[in-house]
Amino acid sequence: MIITTSRVQAPTVKTRLTAVADVKPTPIPDIKTLKDAIPAHCFERSMIRSFSYVVRDLIIVSGLFYSAVWLSQLNAPTYILVPLWALYSFVQGCFFTGLWILAHDCGHDSFSANLTVNAVTGWFLHSMLMVPFFSWKFSHARHHRYHNHMEKDTVFVPSRKSEAKTSPTLWQKITDHAAADTPIVTVAALLFHQLLGWPAYILMNAGAGPKSLTKSDRKKSSAYKQSHLDPTAHVFTPSEAPFVALSNVGLLITMSALYLASRSVGGWTVSLAYGLPYLWMNHWIVAITYLHHTHPEAPHYEADEWTFVKGAASTVDREFGFIGRHIFHGIIEYHVVHHMFPRIPFYHAEEATGAIAPLLGERYIEQKSTSFLNDLWQSFTNLKYVEPGKGAHAGGLVWSQIKA
Repeated sequence: MIITTSRVQAPTVKTRLTAVADVKPTPIPDIKTLKDAIPAHCFERSMIRSFSYVVRDLIIVSGLFYSAVWLSQLNAPTYILVPLWALYSFVQGCFFTGLWILAHDCGHDSFSANLTVNAVTGWFLHSMLMVPFFSWKFSHARHHRYHNHMEKDTVFVPSRKSEAKTSPTLWQKITDHAAADTPIVTVAALLFHQLLGWPAYILMNAGAGPKSLTKSDRKKSSAYKQSHLDPTAHVFTPSEAPFVALSNVGLLITMSALYLASRSVGGWTVSLAYGLPYLWMNHWIVAITYLHHTHPEAPHYEADEWTFVKGAASTVDREFGFIGRHIFHGIIEYHVVHHMFPRIPFYHAEEATGAIAPLLGERYIEQKSTSFLNDLWQSFTNLKYVEPGKGAHAGGLVWSQIKA
């Protein structure tokens, strides 16, 4: 089934929420049934087409860097310079994110059929954005292998309501108090989450499940051995260590290039031209990933209930308009099919989504919203803990507030 401007409509979230407690879970088709429903050409990867997006984005990023140098030399009042820098950083941050996503496709080998090309391209693009490519690739592969698994997932594993009641963490205490009593603290907590969430994941493996490491659990692993920058960290296997080191080489090359650029155009210019878009990119990557797996209808699963297909079906497709489709390469709009079949190139994801959505039925979660940022606010303030579900969500852990 081919779709163009709109997708096949699964039941809306509002409809599904009305009487979910009195129905049994809808069976999920097996992975072969879902794959057979997708046209074969959706799995074909075009190196030329993929590189065309890389070239397009690099040309725009280079042009924006040039404009930033010009802007740094502009003799104008502050009330003119500040809005111009804000506009520059937002636009450049969006294209940083687009390049990040293309490197992400390299990590999944959906960029091309040539694995060496994927590795070199992904390493180059992610290194340019201060991302340790192979380190991220290895842990991200485990996220896809165990998506929405309460113990083995590596991304935004939520707290159980029962545990949060008896032994809440400091972060849980802060966010609970903020949401209930002091909205200004909630804003500060959200900013902390958005700007520092990515570095926390890279440096401390924050948000990962208790059994997501190469050791059996976190209790057997030192907190100092969970950094994506450490080739001997318990995040990786011994065979992955050389590639982790190569990722660090890429970061050192980029830091050296930034230092040389600062000697040429000035440290302040480099901080504004690279640093501000980098913060925007951090925000978008954290927000996108968080909202892919945080939704009132997206359950998580304990080990004895989890299956690959159930975990993949518990991810979320959202609408983000022009930026999402043309700069972020559809990663927001078509994430469910990406979790089912990560080697489908992003430019075939819409058609593939249209093929599997009818088979998933009400299991397919599509959030059509006029405001992606409002979704972020609502999810951050309302969806804090998970508890055993009932009815259609029996066997899963559904979202609940600790004070509800």
